[in-house]
Amino acid sequence: MEFSANQIASLVNGTVEGDGEIVVSTIAKIEEGRPGAISFLANPKYTHFIYTTESSVVLVKNDFVAEQPVKATLIRVEDPYATVAKLLEMVSKMMEPHKTGIENPVYISEGVNVPDDVYVGAFAYIGSNVEIGRGVKIYPQCYIGDGARIGEGTTLYPGVKVYHNCVVGSRCILHSGVVIGADGFGFAPDNGHYDKIPQIGNVVIEDDVEIGANTCVDRATMGSTRVHKGVKLDNLIQVAHNCEIGHDTVMASQSGIAGSTKIGSNCMVGGQVGFAGHITVGDNVQIGAQSGIPKNVESGRLLMGYPAVDYRTFARQTVHIKNLERLYKRVSEIEKEMKLAVGKKS
Repeated sequence: MEFSANQIASLVNGTVEGDGEIVVSTIAKIEEGRPGAISFLANPKYTHFIYTTESSVVLVKNDFVAEQPVKATLIRVEDPYATVAKLLEMVSKMMEPHKTGIENPVYISEGVNVPDDVYVGAFAYIGSNVEIGRGVKIYPQCYIGDGARIGEGTTLYPGVKVYHNCVVGSRCILHSGVVIGADGFGFAPDNGHYDKIPQIGNVVIEDDVEIGANTCVDRATMGSTRVHKGVKLDNLIQVAHNCEIGHDTVMASQSGIAGSTKIGSNCMVGGQVGFAGHITVGDNVQIGAQSGIPKNVESGRLLMGYPAVDYRTFARQTVHIKNLERLYKRVSEIEKEMKLAVGKKS
């Protein structure tokens, strides 16, 4: 589809600077711009591209000041990155196939109500007493266990497994390979072997949550493992039994949360972060990639390292580590000089 700069500006509350009638039909990175594309400038490191980009339209901040002539039409907005995210969402919705109906073969247990606007792909399995909201999309080879509930407008991509009695809220997106409600890792030592502890709880995923491919959220031993509203989990994340993740927290790939740990709201967690079990992380915490969190964390902290420390301390430690070889050689030289001095005196 094609839109003029003026039309886009009206959608995003922006101000046009240049040819408002110029038309675009695609979105491109500013360094890869081409005629007919709209790009954005959010990171100052890319500013030099705005003078050479071939894109027809570029989203910039309201306070952007050009130091050279700019060929592209500019649309000034408060936040270019957030604006392009909204544009991509609109384009995605227009391009997304609107699947409805039930393909064959599928298995739907007797008595399960499937609303008319729901899509169920081939080879899906829907157990007994399952509740499915309007507008749900269940792609091929999904499994929904007995007593599970899927909220309105939620999408389960191919191969998603939702175990019995688990709850997935409205407008959620679960990507391929996600497993909700597998048994938590609970075993009791008994004379050299381990007895399985039954995991009789469930998982509750609240509204507007997105979970990346092959991420697992384990069911609680008792009660619920809970992922609150607006959480975004990347691919390949492990959330153990009885954990809780606060609303609007985001977590990057390959992170792992041990059992019964509670992470607050609006936290940002980098990739490959490990959380010990039975700890509490406060709200608005930011944790750098590959950090280890062995104990409770207060709200508002910025942490990095293993074990994690304040990011400023981590930066200083990194500098010291880089100087270790030089310091080691200097200490060795001092030791030699001291031994020579002692030898001369004796």
